[in-house]
Amino acid sequence: MPIDNAQEKFVYGLSLLYGAENQFLQAQQQMLDEATDEELKGLLRTHIDESVQQVQNLGQVFGQMGQEVRGQTSEAARGLVSDAQKSFKEAQAEPIRDTLVADAQAKVEHFEIACYRALIVGAQQMGQEGAVNLLRQNLQQEERTAQMIEQSAPKLVQKSMQAA
Repeated sequence: MPIDNAQEKFVYGLSLLYGAENQFLQAQQQMLDEATDEELKGLLRTHIDESVQQVQNLGQVFGQMGQEVRGQTSEAARGLVSDAQKSFKEAQAEPIRDTLVADAQAKVEHFEIACYRALIVGAQQMGQEGAVNLLRQNLQQEERTAQMIEQSAPKLVQKSMQAA
């Protein structure tokens, strides 16, 4: 896909993020299956629901830009998912796996935060306020999830240390 102008760059980034959100949505289902800590599982369930809405919001952004919804495979997302899956297989105890799930989710959230921030700048520059609003909604959810994961990390690490 040639990128000759700011709108094409924006649509390219949007299609990568749309693809990544879908990849991460599937991975979050696996993380939910791997997790045993109830607080972590609750956080994952909530974020899965938010991710479904985020994908819908991205679809609306495509429409506002006069574009057909299309996702591209994100190699960065694929790498994050693959790394997480490998780590889950290596975990020898449930509390260790929970910390690995939290770590993986935190990495995903920070990747998504960076993507949303870049898209917001592009949408602002193009005067696409509707897109800005939808992207900001998604960004706020990602930031909140990242904060909650980071706040749960010390407890999860403490539990994993007690299990060792």
